[in-house]
Amino acid sequence: MPRALTLAAIEAMDAADPLGPIRERFTLPEGIVYLDGNSLGPASPAVFGELEKTARDEWGEGLIRSWNTAGWFDLPITLGDRIGRLIGAEPGQTVVCDTTSINIYKAVHAAMGLRPERPVIVAEASSFPTDLYMAEGVLSTRTGTRMLLEGVDAPAIEDLIDERTAVVLVNHVNYKSGELRDLAVLTRRAHEAGALVVWDICHSAGALPVELDRANVDFAVGCTYKYLNGGPGSPAFIYVARRHQAEALQPLSGWWGHARPFAFEPHFHGDAGIRKFQCGTQPVLSLRALQAALDAWEGVEMTAVREKSLALTDLFIRLVEARCGGVGLTLESPRERARRGSQVSFAHPHAYEVMQALIERGVIGDFRAPSTMRFGFTPLYLSYRDVWYAVEVLEEVLRTEAWREERFAVRAAVT
Repeated sequence: MPRALTLAAIEAMDAADPLGPIRERFTLPEGIVYLDGNSLGPASPAVFGELEKTARDEWGEGLIRSWNTAGWFDLPITLGDRIGRLIGAEPGQTVVCDTTSINIYKAVHAAMGLRPERPVIVAEASSFPTDLYMAEGVLSTRTGTRMLLEGVDAPAIEDLIDERTAVVLVNHVNYKSGELRDLAVLTRRAHEAGALVVWDICHSAGALPVELDRANVDFAVGCTYKYLNGGPGSPAFIYVARRHQAEALQPLSGWWGHARPFAFEPHFHGDAGIRKFQCGTQPVLSLRALQAALDAWEGVEMTAVREKSLALTDLFIRLVEARCGGVGLTLESPRERARRGSQVSFAHPHAYEVMQALIERGVIGDFRAPSTMRFGFTPLYLSYRDVWYAVEVLEEVLRTEAWREERFAVRAAVT
């Protein structure tokens, strides 16, 4: 990071950026600075071609034969292994299927089943809400169990883990603040107490190195439409450590998880491996879009992604605080870079209105109630010049109070 933050210095950073050429693998509208890849990543040109080929040739011409001839049936496994490379998982432990919420339910239920004598789920009050909703769903099927929450029942999650704990459900990166947990340390703490851990890695997969195998993680779930750029509503994934696969029971025992799905047997006999964690027929068009999206990661190392991510977020914080002081912003993300994911959040009393004014001017971030503006930084397609420009626009919106126009206060269904 240059000591003097001039535009020339910023442009020099871009000139030296080894990930700079990767931007050409994505379709980004002219005049847009996209800082919302932590909600929905952009498309790549390869995706459009893949969707057309799948629809026109494989579906249109191959029809049902394409389940075999085009490899449709194995897509959840082959794509799972490709994602495994990005999250530190050896092949055979990750499968792409269903949604994040459904996979959380599967993982928590399976973990509780591996610790049947233990009645407690430990989670975060600040968790992404669907995690807690699905945990509540698991509790509703198990008499005498309960959930303890960091921030309600104790200040720190570590203080809640003891001999009663069956499973710890925890986010690697907090969806609102961007705070990063130490995955290896917390996993070890849970294991010392005899508990299992389910990690939600939605906000870290594709944003930073996630070493699931090295940290001895039990279960992990994540989505593919954020930093992995799989498209709106693209399927999620679930990781189950190989050591648990034979014994863990999948509660949503659909036919795709059967050891012999086309034997059409009347009772469920789960596959011995990761296939067991599938449920019903998977969406082929979405899987093909994800396949093409993952091509953008060819030749990319997660250490380089993390290095640029930290530089981008450091630069953004430094520029915002230098140019936007005294206009109501409060940093909500950790200032210490090692504790930060790939996003920066600022609070403002009129965060929704400010964000709408930014979006109208071509700087797209997002809002999280009640007062958080989130800015996601995806190193594969963002430049340092983008950060400079985004802060220029933010300063203009705040200093002129352009956000006060009444139209910016009208809430849309999706914020």
